[in-house]
Amino acid sequence: MLPIKDNKISIHVIPNASATEIKDISGNIVHIRIAAPPDKNKANAELLKFFKKEFKLKAKIVSGQKSRDKIIELIYNRG
Repeated sequence: MLPIKDNKISIHVIPNASATEIKDISGNIVHIRIAAPPDKNKANAELLKFFKKEFKLKAKIVSGQKSRDKIIELIYNRG
């Protein structure tokens, strides 16, 4: 179960991994390995793609665009 509060999740990303996957959840922080380098926004794009593929949810980064510690907001389809 993901620690979601007000449609937001605290994420710690680990770039340059061999696969994109959730490593673990510590308290309210989700640690995610990202199979992309942290340059030219590639890791951020892979993170958002991961949420769309795995959870069928759109997400956007609301804090930490250039940091390994991020807050993402989940966007639920209405209707």
